[in-house]
Amino acid sequence: MLRCYSGSTMHLYAFSAVSILALLATPVAAQNAGGVDLGAIDRAANPCENFYQYACGTWVKNHPIPSDQSRWGRFNELAENNQLILKSILEKAAVVRPGRSDNDQKIGDLYGACMDEKAIDAKGAAPIQPLLDRVAKISDKAALPGEIARLHSMGIPAFFSFSSGQDAKNSAEIIAQTFQGGLSLPDKDFYVATDPKSVELRGKYTAHIQKMFILLGHPAAKAEAEAKVVVAMETALANVSLDRVALRDPNARYHRMPVAELSKLGPSFDWKGYMKDRDVFVPTLNVAVPDFVKGLNALLEKTSLDDIKTYLAWHVVHAHANLLSTPFVQEDFDYFSRTLRGTKEQQPRWKTCVRMVDSLLGEAVGQAYVDVAFGKDGKERTLRMVGEIEAEMKKDINSLLWMSPETKQQAIKKLDAVANKIGYPEKWRDYSSVKIIAGDLVASDRNASSYLVRRALAKIGQPVDKTEWGMTPPTVNAYYMPSQNNINFPAGILQPPFYYKGGDEAVNYGGIGAVVGHELTHGFDDSGRQYDGEGNLRDWWTPEDAKAFKERADCIVNEYGNFVAVGDVKLNGRLTLGENGADNGGVRLAYMALMDSLAAHTGIAPEKDGFTPQQRFFLGFAQIWCANATPESARVQAKTDPHSPGLYRTNGVVQNMPEFQQAFGCKAGQPMVSEKACRVW
Repeated sequence: MLRCYSGSTMHLYAFSAVSILALLATPVAAQNAGGVDLGAIDRAANPCENFYQYACGTWVKNHPIPSDQSRWGRFNELAENNQLILKSILEKAAVVRPGRSDNDQKIGDLYGACMDEKAIDAKGAAPIQPLLDRVAKISDKAALPGEIARLHSMGIPAFFSFSSGQDAKNSAEIIAQTFQGGLSLPDKDFYVATDPKSVELRGKYTAHIQKMFILLGHPAAKAEAEAKVVVAMETALANVSLDRVALRDPNARYHRMPVAELSKLGPSFDWKGYMKDRDVFVPTLNVAVPDFVKGLNALLEKTSLDDIKTYLAWHVVHAHANLLSTPFVQEDFDYFSRTLRGTKEQQPRWKTCVRMVDSLLGEAVGQAYVDVAFGKDGKERTLRMVGEIEAEMKKDINSLLWMSPETKQQAIKKLDAVANKIGYPEKWRDYSSVKIIAGDLVASDRNASSYLVRRALAKIGQPVDKTEWGMTPPTVNAYYMPSQNNINFPAGILQPPFYYKGGDEAVNYGGIGAVVGHELTHGFDDSGRQYDGEGNLRDWWTPEDAKAFKERADCIVNEYGNFVAVGDVKLNGRLTLGENGADNGGVRLAYMALMDSLAAHTGIAPEKDGFTPQQRFFLGFAQIWCANATPESARVQAKTDPHSPGLYRTNGVVQNMPEFQQAFGCKAGQPMVSEKACRVW
């Protein structure tokens, strides 16, 4: 599972085997030339009363959410600039010309097919009709495993997911894995919660499904009945799914067993036949959620074949909605973006198409992006800061009073084994087998999606490739991979406002330094700490140290669990524990690195723009989180996202830090001075 920095980016097209945080124009850099964004500051606010408001208040006021977005922040600004770079690359690649490279043909023709709305509209739902016909012709339940295998091979996630992954307790081995799935809404809570808003959203979801079936040509009464069937089946799957908090425990999702044992859990489904149709022949696999398999088995036993076919037909159309004619695209937007997240208008088509190419052929377009936006020195400067912050973590571990020498020794051993991946892959992915057909969007999407699925399954039984990336180079995010014990920083995030080449180093430590510290701390958060330096799920803590860790982690759970996300919805302190802990630890590590840099007299100005280096550090950190969000989006985030909103990623951290309070002269009793400050790392 990726432990990432932002977590706010949704990949609409990519099939992923794991669960998973600019420069054509430079408006940010132009505003502050690589230092504190003075124009973002609300001078009327008191930094000791509400530091986020002080650091970001004017930015928030002057940057309303664009009509095609559900939230807008500094991450989004950078991602938008990266999209503009990709748009320029793809428009050039789409021009048919002599000598066009194979990668340019693929990314250009996929982008061109996506942009040809006139041709897409002329086809209506015809591109998926053969799939729908095949589902309709399923004659008995015995044929279901084969048909579900076929859908899964195209990246259509009906009922459950099946892919590959490292064995959590033997990280050198890649094994087959099956996981809960089959839902269309963002989380099981959307199906089972009984509050009025959740009930309302479910009612509108049912109406949305009905409208999509009507677009397929079904009579209204039939479509209404079909929608109720789909919601009932997805609700049944949700009821037997683990929630996001439970899934944070890696032991809760690890159950390696013989295939025969899986067949006993779900005897009504031919698992061996399913795997044969996926060309997977293994004696054992990880069944992440055994109770889900039991629940799925019961659902398949009691549900009529016609209702199962209705459910499968829904997942065919839902998976392809953004690839079909305008009525399908509009209806999909109306529910999943407008109703669920509060987005007012659809994005320009080019943004959808850029995102699609990045998801399906990310390393093909990523090569060109790196050439344009990321120089060789980008790796070097990031590695330097990573090294500094790793050194600070070693000091921090050695100084801990609550950890025994035995556990410290193991922690240092793990820290020393952390690998660092910066910018882009050492070896680019080979897409030569992917057939992209000019003018045929659905077929091209299916071919690329099938390639990604096949590639994931082909890893089973093969050596682990630790050079592989889980994010594409233009992605504005970063992540820690516990099963490989490495931290990863795509080129997309190694730019303003996170890092300013030649800019104020105090601000850089608060920006990219905090990102580095955050990802490093993930290796020692409530989930990451359960893995050793080799990436194996193994308890290397003494019982006393584990208890001391939990006591400190519970402090963060309670602290953030009292923050109000929106209306009467509070943050889930358990769900956000890992990210909140990484924020707190990461900022502290980056601050320690800054102080050592100051002590070494590395040219950091003692005062600039009226702020000390320490103040500029905290402002640099806070200002990466300046953002606005619709109430609907904030509600979805609180229920599904392990990351806290920017307000609390800022204030929640600084209220725990005496270093911040000293920098801004805050006194006991002020809101940014916690009476019961929390600290793990």
